[in-house]
Amino acid sequence: MSGKYLVTGGAGYVGSVVAAHLLEAGHTVTVLDDLSTGFREGVPAGAEFIEGRVQDAAKWLDSSYDAVLHFAAFSQVGESVARPEKYWDNNVGGSMALLTAMREANVRTLVFSSTAATYGEPAGTPIRETDPTAPTSPYGASKLAVDHMITGEAAAHGLGAVSLRYFNVAGAYGEFGERHDPESHLIPLVLQVAQGRRDAISVFGDDYPTPDGTCVRDYIHVADLADAHLLALTAATPGEHLICNLGNGNGFSVREVVETVREVTGHPVPEVVAARRAGDPAVLVASADSARARLGWNPSRADLAGIVADAWAFARRK
Repeated sequence: MSGKYLVTGGAGYVGSVVAAHLLEAGHTVTVLDDLSTGFREGVPAGAEFIEGRVQDAAKWLDSSYDAVLHFAAFSQVGESVARPEKYWDNNVGGSMALLTAMREANVRTLVFSSTAATYGEPAGTPIRETDPTAPTSPYGASKLAVDHMITGEAAAHGLGAVSLRYFNVAGAYGEFGERHDPESHLIPLVLQVAQGRRDAISVFGDDYPTPDGTCVRDYIHVADLADAHLLALTAATPGEHLICNLGNGNGFSVREVVETVREVTGHPVPEVVAARRAGDPAVLVASADSARARLGWNPSRADLAGIVADAWAFARRK
C-alpha cells in the first residue's frame, strides 16, 4: 500500500537514495532540506521539494503524512569537535523540534538515521545494540541524545520509531552518490586518487593488530541501507523504539579497499603511510542480527568490488 512520507535531509547522500527507493515503491515523497550540505540536484525527480530547516518542520508537516524519515544532521566528526554548539543546535535541537511537530500533527511513525559513532571505541566485535554507548565526539553524542529523546517520546506519547545505526556507508545508486565537502570517507577519497584529483591516499597506521596492519571497517552498500529504511517503516510499532545496527558483519581493511580500487579502476593508487589517528579503533564490525530478525533485512550487495564499481561509476559522472 502506498504512503506519504516526509524525508528530512533528502537532498543528501543517504536521504536522496532512500527518497528514490520510496518513489520507486510507489510512495508519495516530500523532501525537506536546507541545502547546507545537500544538493538540489540530489532530490529525486517526482519528489516534492521544500527548501527549509528541520527546526521549522511544523510549517509543512500535517496529519496527511504517514511517517517521517529523518536524515537532517551535520555529520563531520572533526567539525563537531571544533564546533560542538553547531551539532547540539542542529542535530539535537532540530530533532526535538521535529518530534514536537510530529506529535502536534499526529504523525506517529519515525525512522531515524543514527550511527555507529554512538558506540565510540567498542569493547569487542561484532558490535551489538546491547553494547555500551560511549561516543568519542560531539557528533556521536548528538546522535545518541536523539536516540534517548526518541525512546522517551515512544514511551510517553506512543511514537513508533526505528533508529538505524549505520556503519560505513558506501557505493552509489544510479545518479545518487557521495559528494561530501570536505570528503572524509575512504572509498571516495581513494577514487579521487585514481582520478588524478589527489596525489596519494594516506593510510593512517599500518601497525594495528589486523591481518595487514591497517584498520578494518564494515562497509554497507547505500542501496542495501535504503532497503532497510523501507522495511523499518513497516516494522515500527506504536510505543516502541527499536534500534538496529546496519552492516554486513564482515570487515575490509584500508589496504583491501585501496587494492580493490586499483583492480576496479585500472589506475595506480599511490599510498603514504601516516601516523595513527587518535581514537581510531583497529576493528569496527557490526552485528546486524537484530535487523535481520526484526526487519527481515538481508544485505544483497556485500561484495566490496561491486560497492567500489558503483561508486566509481558515480565519480566519473561528476
